Amino acid sequence: MQLPTPDPDTATDWVREHLGDLCRDEPVASGAFRGGQTAADAAVAALDLTGYAKRRNEVLPVSRRGATALSPWIRHGLVDLPTAWDAAADAPPRDRAKFRDELCWQEYARHLYARLGTRTRSALRAAPARAEQGWDEPWPAEMACVDACLTELHTDGWLVNQTRMWLSSQWTVRAGHEWAGGESEFFAHLLDGSRAANRLGWQWTVGAGTGKPYGFSRWQVRKRAPQLCGSCALSDACPIEHWPADPPSRPAPEHDPRLRSDPDPETTGGPAAPVATGAEPEAVWLTAESLGDADPALDAHPDLPAVFVFDEPLLRRLRLSGKRLVFLAQTLADLGGRRAVLVHRGTVADELDGTPVAVTHAPVPGFTTRSAAVRPVVVHPWPWLYRPHAGPVTSFTAWRRRLPRRGGKPSTTPPQQGA
Repeated sequence: MQLPTPDPDTATDWVREHLGDLCRDEPVASGAFRGGQTAADAAVAALDLTGYAKRRNEVLPVSRRGATALSPWIRHGLVDLPTAWDAAADAPPRDRAKFRDELCWQEYARHLYARLGTRTRSALRAAPARAEQGWDEPWPAEMACVDACLTELHTDGWLVNQTRMWLSSQWTVRAGHEWAGGESEFFAHLLDGSRAANRLGWQWTVGAGTGKPYGFSRWQVRKRAPQLCGSCALSDACPIEHWPADPPSRPAPEHDPRLRSDPDPETTGGPAAPVATGAEPEAVWLTAESLGDADPALDAHPDLPAVFVFDEPLLRRLRLSGKRLVFLAQTLADLGGRRAVLVHRGTVADELDGTPVAVTHAPVPGFTTRSAAVRPVVVHPWPWLYRPHAGPVTSFTAWRRRLPRRGGKPSTTPPQQGA
């Protein structure tokens, strides 16, 4: 089914009319972010990394935050990682190094996901640190710190890295709930939600990726957002007053040999140069991974219309927040101001059947299956910051040792997307 192209000023109404039945909630726009290349370019132009290394983990007041909030545009390819890397060139050295380190975390998450795919649904290296005595509600609204984080998540579709760790640790390490359920809740609401970074962030926080869980306690709230404790109804009986108790030991997960080595890194990374069948494309197929004007396929075929398919079976299964679909509609509407954009709803292969398309490779499992059905006539390379290597991805440090030097030092913070 072909849909009318969204209009920039009525994207929310457009989603409500054409995609509302696929949303888990009433479609609304994010209170803090707007989709589209125009908004992404403005965010990059306004980027000021001064103090980033010191303040990126601050929570409240908002004026104290040092996080860049570029991640929603990075997640959808409106700002690719090489562009973000270059944008930091003139920043103070310490802040530049820390910001670029966080970009490397993003790249590491993508490499890991491209190699392991759906295996990242389960613990990779250690049993998650789940509390023995579980809570009925993993995110109690009576806790001011939890309530403030959830309000921001549901209103803006975004959280700073620190509060992502708070909520994920609270869900599993403190409240004893299965981490995959919390990860799915994040994924449904976060504008920057990707299975690559979101799953890896949760695995890191609950100890499934390292064996060392992040413990959430009142100490972190008092340090990063002290006013929350003062307004909390549970201030005198805080359920997270002390450090979480050591969880019971559980069997470690079965080792996946692909954590140590990749037998085919070229396939993992996709083509290093355009791969063409010889037929001429008639359109550029856009995926949610790469919607920016600099998308390699868009850039190589400036006179062709772009086509995007809202994957109905996938969206019906995921039940994403309407904010995420509004962000995508805003992005398509913005692109439609510069070139022809065709929007469809249905099964990707059916909607593109009979149309020879060019596309940019996306390093996610869904692209592999859909691309096999669509059979694009030209596949362009993904704009990696570093192409995947065959060495270990057991940890960020092990992965990074195999990379060509590009500046910066390894980090010890988790690979979430709230940079």
